[in-house]
Amino acid sequence: MAERERRVRIDQPRESTRRRLQMPALFTQESFGVLSEKFARFMGTPYFLIGMTVFVVLWLLWNTLAPSDLRFDPYAFIFLTLMLSLQASYAAPLILLAQNRQADRDRVALEQDRSRDERGLADTEFLTREVAALRIAMRDTATRDFVRSELRDLLDEMEERGLVVTKQTSPDDGGEDGPAPEPT
Repeated sequence: MAERERRVRIDQPRESTRRRLQMPALFTQESFGVLSEKFARFMGTPYFLIGMTVFVVLWLLWNTLAPSDLRFDPYAFIFLTLMLSLQASYAAPLILLAQNRQADRDRVALEQDRSRDERGLADTEFLTREVAALRIAMRDTATRDFVRSELRDLLDEMEERGLVVTKQTSPDDGGEDGPAPEPT
């Protein structure tokens, strides 16, 4: 039985016996992304452009005006070209990484805006239905003017039938109770 368990099973993946190289915590994807964004922001500042211009001008002046034995780039500024190319080759991917991270943030913000707008639209539609229901319910409610007009219509109808309407006073309040019909 022990021999069967030791056999290599081809229906299951092998377990890796090698250890993977792990980057130090300093170089996590998030920290590297933050660093690339800071670098991309710095490259867009006037300080970087002025600093780079001063660096190139000093390089050119040193290698053209200094004595021959002190020049470190005597071959038509090949080393300067190499330095600038190296800087550009690192700058371009870092800028692209920063742009991708910004695009991801924009996408998340857009999704949140869209869901917030959908909730707002649903709330607005709900409130619109509630207002419409209240308006319909208010049409069925008897207002004071409606009741007065109905009472006037009843009085006119009673007078047409020949009923006499007299006003009675109440002994309690000394006021008028309103019309009371008297048969004729």
